[in-house]
Amino acid sequence: MSEQSELERWIARYLDERRRENVSPHTLRNYGIDLRQFLEYFTPPGATPPALSAFDITAIREWLGDLFSQNLAAVSTRRKLAALRSFFKFLVREGVVERNIPKLMRTPRAPKKLPQVMTAEQTNNLIDAIPGADLERPYPERDLAIFETLYGCGLRVSELCGLDLDDVDFMDRSMRVRGKGRKERLVPFGGKAANAIEAYLAKREPVAATERAVFLNHRGRRLSDRSVRGIVKFYATYLTGDNSLHPHALRHAYATHLLSDGADLRSIQELLGHARLSTTQRYTQVSLEDLMAVYDKAHPKA
Repeated sequence: MSEQSELERWIARYLDERRRENVSPHTLRNYGIDLRQFLEYFTPPGATPPALSAFDITAIREWLGDLFSQNLAAVSTRRKLAALRSFFKFLVREGVVERNIPKLMRTPRAPKKLPQVMTAEQTNNLIDAIPGADLERPYPERDLAIFETLYGCGLRVSELCGLDLDDVDFMDRSMRVRGKGRKERLVPFGGKAANAIEAYLAKREPVAATERAVFLNHRGRRLSDRSVRGIVKFYATYLTGDNSLHPHALRHAYATHLLSDGADLRSIQELLGHARLSTTQRYTQVSLEDLMAVYDKAHPKA
């Protein structure tokens, strides 16, 4: 299209607004992808999409039907619908449309899926193997600190990337973490994480003295969540042969191992930064499955 359509202009304005609200780069990128796909669906070849006021329940239902025909996972469809609802909420606030039409649509139900969790032994074997791995990595101290922080503190990858130097308190062995919705929490860290972070900071090379990010890339700037995923995948592939491991798996392991060793759910909820206890309760199901496996294997009446 040589000239931007009304829908395209308002999507750009919406994304600019979210950027000013300091939403996470990961969320902003996903919402941008989802809304551009929505734009493409309603843009016929050589034509322009309908006016925003023309979108009704039938149009949104048609779009959802197309997503369904692509055999998308329910989680992906839910995210795309959430992006559209947020966009239309913005349009209502700006007086562009009268109603948030996507809000009237039923959210597809996502199947309950238990997180796949490594055992404590598997997790520690992986992390302990990193210092001795002869992989010719440019920043081995940084990589080890990333693993120790992800597992030792249960951080989301975006939280790890968002850490600044002032957030880490070695005296109290705690770090200030900015989670979803920009909510802050204090998370303790242990001796292994402290040693790994201190060893990395001794070799940290920022592009400028004003760079406050803890974890840096090869340019001396803040490391991206995509880069962290690549680092975790690299070590998991070469040390365990499993290329499916991702940073969130270490967060799952952190929570599950705490629960298995006697930590209460409320404490784990605080440590993880979950808004709802029901989210934390997923880990009780994981632990119950582990217990059932032990029972089936060891009890004579199983």
